[in-house]
Amino acid sequence: MRSRFDEQLNLLNEKMIHMGAECESIIALTAAALLKGNIADAKKAKEKGHRIDELEREIESICLKLLLQQQPVAKDLRVISAALKMITDMERIGDQAEDIAEIITFLNGRTGEECHDIRLMAEATIKMVTDSIDAYVKGDLDLAKSVIDHDDIVDDAFDRVKQTLIKLIAENTADGEYAIDLLMISKYFERIGDHAVNIAEWVEFSLTGAHKGKCQ
Repeated sequence: MRSRFDEQLNLLNEKMIHMGAECESIIALTAAALLKGNIADAKKAKEKGHRIDELEREIESICLKLLLQQQPVAKDLRVISAALKMITDMERIGDQAEDIAEIITFLNGRTGEECHDIRLMAEATIKMVTDSIDAYVKGDLDLAKSVIDHDDIVDDAFDRVKQTLIKLIAENTADGEYAIDLLMISKYFERIGDHAVNIAEWVEFSLTGAHKGKCQ
């Protein structure tokens, strides 16, 4: 019985890794599309969102089977419960990356290079998503805490983006719509960072039984 349970847990880990990789990929695609003004990459990112939705359903099914058929207790129960919470955040990460891709298609070839901190936000959120999933799979509490701490980098960059865009509008009011689009994009990156923090907090719960944060 335990060997079957362990097999299912291993499958759960594999699917979580896969879903995390798809989240990393969609963020990277949208960031590349934004920085290069590449509409084709933006469209690819939107297509990837469907695979993330499929993985959410697959993982949810595995978790429910484990809960109903194996009746896990203690740490195993926390791991499975945490996975169910985490996939909701990963699905939202995919949705927000799709939202960024949608906005990029309306930039008429302009890029985000005029606002360097958006690049920093994209790189930071990719790292946070990667590390939060790694922390879950490896059972690494320190790595989960480092993700939570890393959120300050994203928040600080978001504040700088806002100041940069205010200056851009002041210098050229014709850039108002462009600046608003970039502000929306940076806000989505900031939310992706929040979801990565949520994931890390559920990792903490799976390891310690304590959940101090709040979902975004």
